Amino acid sequence: MDKKKLSVIICCYNERATIRDVIDRTRAVELGAGWTREILVIDNFSTDGTREILQQVDDPQIRVIFHERNMGKGMSIRTGIAHMTGDYMLIQDADAEYDPAEHPRFCRKADETNAAAIFGSRVLGGEVRYKYAHAYLGVRVLTAITNLLFGGHLTDVATATKMVRGDVVKALNLTTTDFNLDFELPNKILLSGHNIIEIPISYNPRTYAEGKKIRTSDGLRALRTMLRDRLGMTPVLKPDQPGVSRIARDIL
Repeated sequence: MDKKKLSVIICCYNERATIRDVIDRTRAVELGAGWTREILVIDNFSTDGTREILQQVDDPQIRVIFHERNMGKGMSIRTGIAHMTGDYMLIQDADAEYDPAEHPRFCRKADETNAAAIFGSRVLGGEVRYKYAHAYLGVRVLTAITNLLFGGHLTDVATATKMVRGDVVKALNLTTTDFNLDFELPNKILLSGHNIIEIPISYNPRTYAEGKKIRTSDGLRALRTMLRDRLGMTPVLKPDQPGVSRIARDIL
């Protein structure tokens, strides 16, 4: 049986305190007998010493790509997608909020289902951990709106740990460059006719003092992106793709 390849995309911006540990923990994970891995680290023009740490990385399994200016997290993910060679891509944040040790569970679920997309949910499993009430409530509202507008059945649309099949994610016409890509991605997966399944994951939230970057304003921009995509203001798929689903055609 041919092995599947997982492309882990690690996006970082000023994560000097955690980037080396996240890379080491990602590299140490055994995905399972049927999987190989590549690690793509995208540095979004860090200024705190992160780039200098990444310049010391010397491992054939790891490719480091440096942005020459700050282009936003979404653009870093898109850079990773453009360079991936795996059957699936999986987004891994460069901080300590999400645990790379859970990657094998995503691979097993992909083996079981051949799903187009598998998201990690921070609320499945009964334990909900957030530092800020407005963050928890904001995610609940945005998740409900996503399900309403796009016919999903998600519990945590804003999760960072998103696994998507390579052929699916490369066909999507992703345009956002900031945190909005966390929402544009599920919008267009659902609009293209694919389902998203979820598995429970652990979550160790950090405070703003510890380096958390997302703000309330990002939630408002996410809502604007949802409305844009629901109204068909950008194509769901790239122009060279052979077709779109019925639901996508209905709004384009």
